[in-house]
Amino acid sequence: MDQAERLRNIIKVNSQMSRPESTARVIAVTSGKGGVGKSNTAINLAVQFKKMGKNVIIFDADFGLANIEVMFGAMPKYTLADVIYEGKDIKEIITWGPMEIGFVSGGSGISRLSGLSGNQINCLVQNLVQLDFIADIIIVDTGAGIADSVLEFLVASGEIILVTTPEPTSITDAYSMLKALDTHPRFHKQQSKIKVLSNKVLDEEDGIQLFSKLNMVVQKYLNISIEFLGTVPQDDQVSRAVMQQNPVSIKNPAAKASKAYEQIAFKLTDMEEGQTQKRRGMAGFFSSIMAGRRKL
Repeated sequence: MDQAERLRNIIKVNSQMSRPESTARVIAVTSGKGGVGKSNTAINLAVQFKKMGKNVIIFDADFGLANIEVMFGAMPKYTLADVIYEGKDIKEIITWGPMEIGFVSGGSGISRLSGLSGNQINCLVQNLVQLDFIADIIIVDTGAGIADSVLEFLVASGEIILVTTPEPTSITDAYSMLKALDTHPRFHKQQSKIKVLSNKVLDEEDGIQLFSKLNMVVQKYLNISIEFLGTVPQDDQVSRAVMQQNPVSIKNPAAKASKAYEQIAFKLTDMEEGQTQKRRGMAGFFSSIMAGRRKL
């Protein structure tokens, strides 16, 4: 029995011990390039979900960058590697930010997943299952670009938010990411939803036009579907909030960007209510990642 199969069996046992309603909704937030507002989107959506009464955890999978940490104004003491190799409980590595939004740093633990022993796999999954009881929604902030380390998180996710801006390079890079997913052997097109968020636009019409440009090329050249999630306008209040290490949705709830994030959070909630797809939870999410690594 290989590592991926052992992991699936462990997850199956743990899943039987938990209630279906305890499984968290996992949303991956990504972008084709850096600097388009990916991490800002992840944090502000977390704030808006929290305002709606949801328990939220942000999982930082953007290796090498500490955007979430900087924007939260909090440095995590532990990472996922401490759960795997130091015996820490998952609850011990959660850093609690504003409004009791949880934050988990993947750290070096992610890059070393493929070499885990059976006992380490069991420990990891038992801890990941706990997140499904702690959180209603887990937002995974991936790296930017089409590196394998980014794509494996997107392939494992059933729900993807792709953030782009009107800049030509941003649109081109967003298309490159969609193309990489379209040709990825493990990407399940029928089971995955890709939602495009037009960020830093002049107005809603500008955001719709941005999506239309991208969607036209996607429909012509790719065998993949995308849907329009919404727009976030260019707003100086966002950068001011970042400078103060405070999400704009908290610092200035009346800001244009804050209102836009609020609308998008409500739309995401409405979208899920109309779906019949079963949540996989965080343990199932990592199971897919590890299974893929074993096949490399």
